[in-house]
Amino acid sequence: MGVRKHNTAEARKEAKKTLSLAKLNNCPTSPRKMRLVADMVRGQNVAKALYLLKYNPKEASGRLEKLLLSAIANWRSKNEGQRLDESSLFIKEIFVDSGFQMKRLRTAPQGRGYRIRKRSNHVTLVLDSKTAVN
Repeated sequence: MGVRKHNTAEARKEAKKTLSLAKLNNCPTSPRKMRLVADMVRGQNVAKALYLLKYNPKEASGRLEKLLLSAIANWRSKNEGQRLDESSLFIKEIFVDSGFQMKRLRTAPQGRGYRIRKRSNHVTLVLDSKTAVN
């Protein structure tokens, strides 16, 4: 490996040390509905995001709240020596990708059948500390 490539790889490793990641795969909610809730909490402080997700009536918010708590637990296990100051944690990235689709048939008039696509999604959430960014 060249020196320049080695240096950029080391810098990338250092940047990832402050990040914490959590993934939710094959969630049986349509990606469009999940993106509405994900857009609401993107870039927010962790405490505010938990509050927003807890009191939001959408079904997807309950799943995202559980994912956010998992990301916080991952951050705690990665940074055991540090004192947990959750006010400095924020949601750096959150994105929703479409997963598999179950294809079903619904009966329709005159012997036809309409196709129903039951969609699912994959959610990836990345936490970062504001003190590391500054």
